[in-house]
Amino acid sequence: MIERIASITRETKETQISLTINLDGKGNSNINTGVGFFDHMLTLMAFHGGFDLEVKAKGDIEVCDHHLVEDVGITLGEAVLKALGDKRGIKRYGTFFIPMDETLAQVSLDISGRSFLAFDCSFARESIGSFSTEMVKEFFRAFAFNSGITLHGRVLYGENDHHKVEALFKALGRALREAKEIDENNMQLPSTKGKL
Repeated sequence: MIERIASITRETKETQISLTINLDGKGNSNINTGVGFFDHMLTLMAFHGGFDLEVKAKGDIEVCDHHLVEDVGITLGEAVLKALGDKRGIKRYGTFFIPMDETLAQVSLDISGRSFLAFDCSFARESIGSFSTEMVKEFFRAFAFNSGITLHGRVLYGENDHHKVEALFKALGRALREAKEIDENNMQLPSTKGKL
């Protein structure tokens, strides 16, 4: 089987990001963005997604975390798209529910080549540590639109914002794990159109 590994570097006047992903890894990660809670979320996503992830990122976090978090989402999306290659044999679809104490979150996705985000979650807190809760949706959007994935994320119910965000990132990892899996007994492109 071809190795599904990709490395992407992104440099702007606001951020400098170096990212490597191995879709067929073991969930190992080495994350350093300067935003502790975001590092934690990416670590959880990689672990539950069953992929290896290295992220080294610097950004203008003295302004706020927006540019950094969004650009990591862009870079991760580009890396996933590149690592997927021709997409032959992938399961394509993934759905996962994550319960975390009082919270229940769901992520469903389609590696369709059609970027879309539906996001249904609200937060009471403005931030968790130095991570702005509004950046959860921005990260999901940046990831979806740069990976060519149709992505639906929602919190069905919950009270604790930490639990909501963590459940969403874990569910994203698990749904991606399911969708990227290769069925070696059926190495066709999973589309009747013949293109994803």
